[in-house]
Amino acid sequence: MVSIFSKRIKALREKKKRVDPKWTQGYVSDIIGVARPTYTAYENGTKEPPMDTINKIADLYNVKADYLMGRTDDPTPSKKEEPIVSFLLRSKEEMSPEAWQRYSKLIEDAKKAFMDEVDGKE
Repeated sequence: MVSIFSKRIKALREKKKRVDPKWTQGYVSDIIGVARPTYTAYENGTKEPPMDTINKIADLYNVKADYLMGRTDDPTPSKKEEPIVSFLLRSKEEMSPEAWQRYSKLIEDAKKAFMDEVDGKE
C-alpha cells in the first residue's frame, strides 16, 4: 500500500518537474544524499526513510515534515521548525536552486544592511 508520505513526495517532485525537468528521482536523491533506487522506494512506498532524511525532504520542498507524514494537511513550514543557525549553515547542495537563490539574496541583503550600519548610513 502506498502511504501518504509516498504520495506526497511524489506529487511534490512531479510538481517541480513540470516547471523544471531536472527534478527527476535521481536529482532529488542526489540532493538528499541517498541512492536513486532508495529514493524510488520511498516514492513507491516500499521503504520508509529515517527521520533525518524525512527532514531533508521537507526542507527541499519547503514543507513541514508533519505534512509529509500525513499528520497535517497544511504544508506551510513554521518559522520555529528550523533554527536560524542551522539554516544559515546549509550548503548549496542541500537546497533547491530556487531556495539557493532566495538564500543568496537574503545573505547579500544582510551584508549590505550590516555594512550600511557600520558605515553610518542608517
